[in-house]
Amino acid sequence: MLNVPAMLLMIGYLTTPISATGVSLSEFWAWVRYLAAIAKQPDLSLTRSFWDLDAHQKTILSDDFGMGVPILWLHDKLSLVQVVDGRYFMQRIASSLGVTQARTAKRGPNKTPDFVAQDVLGMWHVIECKGTQSGAAFSLKQLGLKGPPAGGGVAQKLSIQFPPGYTGQRLVCGLSIDVEGGSGSVLKIVDPKPKEPFVLREQQMNLAQDAANRGVMARALRMAGFEVTAESVASPFGARPEDKRGRSSRAEAARKKITEERDERSREEIRGIISEGQSFSGDFRGREAVVMLPREVTLDGQSVRRVVIRPSVNREVLEEIRQQPSVEVLADKAGTIKWTSRIGQTMMEGQGRSATMRIGSIFRLDIDLEA
Repeated sequence: MLNVPAMLLMIGYLTTPISATGVSLSEFWAWVRYLAAIAKQPDLSLTRSFWDLDAHQKTILSDDFGMGVPILWLHDKLSLVQVVDGRYFMQRIASSLGVTQARTAKRGPNKTPDFVAQDVLGMWHVIECKGTQSGAAFSLKQLGLKGPPAGGGVAQKLSIQFPPGYTGQRLVCGLSIDVEGGSGSVLKIVDPKPKEPFVLREQQMNLAQDAANRGVMARALRMAGFEVTAESVASPFGARPEDKRGRSSRAEAARKKITEERDERSREEIRGIISEGQSFSGDFRGREAVVMLPREVTLDGQSVRRVVIRPSVNREVLEEIRQQPSVEVLADKAGTIKWTSRIGQTMMEGQGRSATMRIGSIFRLDIDLEA
């Protein structure tokens, strides 16, 4: 069973950038734009109008559904605690290790896996996601083969190997999305065992945990409207996750000046929402957004005319981050930093036309579909 509001929340979460400024991908678009795409039948399928979109727009929809549906399903089956972008994860670790170049391509065989996820037992999973509207045969081609040479999703998840005792599943997920009147969509997950050249050793797992903590916290902040603060948390040494300290005293002084100015903007950003934002359940601060749909849609036989979205961050967490937005050491090892211990498990709860996402005690996101 798939709760549609929960799927929309997951798509919005996964497509929110962790480390980028001036980007509005998180401005509620992914939480509402696909409501009209879902056909009125028991199996997940698209309406004819969405099915007939041009190829570029169809690719975007396929990619988004191809991430949201399998991650939502795996989130429950694997009891996932944290899900972070594979590219960001590797960039942060490479920076901490002093690596100047890492396999962080956005496309092709050297593409990093879509996601790295940790479960409640502390095991780490590597997940690649594919979505298509071109049928089951093309979906199988996207999943790929071990080779040689490896291809498709199999080749794109060769990037990370965790040490014994930390290794979970290495999964490639393929979602074949059907059109209304068809036989329904199909989700297929495979678990090949290829070679993996990017190896993490046990003594480096603290870097993995730090990357996951920062990625989850930054994404939560960005969804709640804290764009500058999210960058400070995700990329403490500069605008990019892979930035490091300056190689000379002059370069380091220039870098430090930039991050200090950014931290001051972050403090102003937090002060603004704490003072002018809304207070939600459990003293969470944020801003409610009401999105009026351009036309009425029907979900489970009921009409939907507007969507109410409430992203919010725990006020105590905000106050703590305001004191020190950019943490240049491992966040969970800094004695004054407490927000890492509050992250906890990500919970998705969906019922009827409402859904809630909770990330430990740091973040809450509610979505309600209303008539």
